[in-house]
Amino acid sequence: MSADLTISRLIKAPPAAVWQAWSDPHHFAQWWIPEPYECKVIKLDLRPGGGFETMMREGDAAKAGGEFQPHVEGCFLEIEPERKLTFTTSLIEDWRPGEPWLALTAQITFTPEDGGTRYTARVLHKTEAEARKHDEMGFYEGWGTALAQLARLLEK
Repeated sequence: MSADLTISRLIKAPPAAVWQAWSDPHHFAQWWIPEPYECKVIKLDLRPGGGFETMMREGDAAKAGGEFQPHVEGCFLEIEPERKLTFTTSLIEDWRPGEPWLALTAQITFTPEDGGTRYTARVLHKTEAEARKHDEMGFYEGWGTALAQLARLLEK
């Protein structure tokens, strides 16, 4: 197994629309975390060194007034609007070292294809063992569900 995990999907929407779903916190919260979990965007500062932080809570917890729990905190490394973004969980806002529950770097690309956008997420891990752990935690199911939610949001 490689230390990288990759997932890709053709979304029937132009790169500008896919980028908007990533860059607008309101839109981002609608697809980033697999249902029935809810997403709360704390930070989405799309610039190198900008903070990236989301929290989540299960749908039933929301009905019961439950609290949001930490989900992802990281730092954007590279931003090319409508083309590519890269973030890591090893750093937090302003390049400060973080303490992630899972260290990774994600490269997200938005490539025009067949009138839509080929969305590809390549997730890099330090070791093959860490990639295997992420895979066993449900990488393809979780990221795949979020990607399907993104496509559903944009293809309405």
